[in-house]
Amino acid sequence: MKKFTINYLVVFLAGIFALSSCGGLDKMKKAADQVKYEASPKVLELKGNTVDVSFKVSFPAKFFNKKAILEMTPVLVYNGQELPLDKGIVQGEKVEGNNKAIKYLEGGSYNWAAKPFEFKDEMRVSQVVIRPSVYIAGKEAAKLALPPVKVADGIIATQKLVKIDAKPITMEDKFVRTTSDKYESQILYVINRSDVRTSEIKKPEVVGLEKYIAATKNDPNKQLKGIDILAYASPDGPMDLNDRLSKARQKSASEFLQKELKKAKISEADKKELWSLMATPEDWEGFKALMEKSDIKDKELVLRVLSMYSDPNVREKEIKNMAKTFEEIAQKILPQLRRSRMIAKVDVVGRSDEEIMSTFKTNPSALSLEELLYAGGKLTNDLATKQAIYEKTIELFPNCFRAHNNLGCVYLWQNKLDLAQKEFEAAQALKETDQTKSNLGYVALLKGDYAKAENLFTSVARNVEVANYGLGIINITKGDYETAIKFLGNTPEFNTALAKAL
Repeated sequence: MKKFTINYLVVFLAGIFALSSCGGLDKMKKAADQVKYEASPKVLELKGNTVDVSFKVSFPAKFFNKKAILEMTPVLVYNGQELPLDKGIVQGEKVEGNNKAIKYLEGGSYNWAAKPFEFKDEMRVSQVVIRPSVYIAGKEAAKLALPPVKVADGIIATQKLVKIDAKPITMEDKFVRTTSDKYESQILYVINRSDVRTSEIKKPEVVGLEKYIAATKNDPNKQLKGIDILAYASPDGPMDLNDRLSKARQKSASEFLQKELKKAKISEADKKELWSLMATPEDWEGFKALMEKSDIKDKELVLRVLSMYSDPNVREKEIKNMAKTFEEIAQKILPQLRRSRMIAKVDVVGRSDEEIMSTFKTNPSALSLEELLYAGGKLTNDLATKQAIYEKTIELFPNCFRAHNNLGCVYLWQNKLDLAQKEFEAAQALKETDQTKSNLGYVALLKGDYAKAENLFTSVARNVEVANYGLGIINITKGDYETAIKFLGNTPEFNTALAKAL
């Protein structure tokens, strides 16, 4: 009898416990609408390639069963699919566990953050729902689902509008259409004389000067711009004598050349503005230059005299005091200073734009490197033509890093990324430049290797504006819009406006 009574009591108490437990959970279910769930942000936003979201839940007083455990599972619902996020777990104050305890009489709150999740395009239209479930500790199998609560919408992915475009840097040509040329010869004179000797005017260099000037007459691409006559006397002898000698030599040289030009029917011979005449009584500069090149034994001593004294009389005296040295100077140096230099200056006009392009089609090897680079860079906007020009330039001038770089730019504009990278690397192997670093950065950017692109852009010391544009794009994709704006500045670009809007 006693045993029967004890068993009956155990069963009775267990039933009471079960009923009280279920009743407590049902109470939580009925009062579930008093629980406040929040998500931050309320509208999810893509930053970089991931989305961050955190949650907060607030419980009212006399809500939380002292022996209950509540699991709150956020779920991203999108396009017929679901992505469960990291759950939050809290427990009643009489549960032994490591979760945060919520007191029955006071209520409380709990915060947790979900691990950032990877974004997919189909997630643009989505929502986050928290699905809570509760159970008595130790009886997880009897878990009771509470009403789900929507806490956020998603996903703002405006940064996906970023325009991944390249701004390659081409390298400039050094083409100059009109170049200056000159031809120089000189007439030497006997000591203390100013007459032009027949032996002098028959020298190849003097005859060559006459032919050089005459050649401008029948060449439409050459124009005589000036003739300089620079006459000198050696720095020995009295100053007044040397002054007269240098002027007389200037006169004899200019008269000789004018006469020869008239014979050749060069009309510019009579134009006074074409002629520049100058006489130097004592040619100390020429003396110093010849001494430095000479093998005269005491030349260092003579050069020291020139550096120590500026007075020409003192210089001459000190040098003449070196008797043997002066004799050698008088034989080897001074005769070369008794002269008139005759210099013809000519402007050479290069090919016109039309002639350059025509020559490229018929005989490209006749063009200079700078003409080819000029043609590829400035005479056509057609990418196929640019490609052909730069390919021929590399064929003719394989070590031209500018041609490799510019061909790489053409390939980049054509979205031929592997070919572009090959040419940029060839250019960089020939000569490392910031332009090519930046261009390689854009290749990496277009290939989606943002880390490599960022390293290349940040290594650029010059042309930073173009590299900064690439860094601005990268920071938009990271969701770091403030940094993106710093790099983009006020450039009139879509990506600049996008970064500021974000």
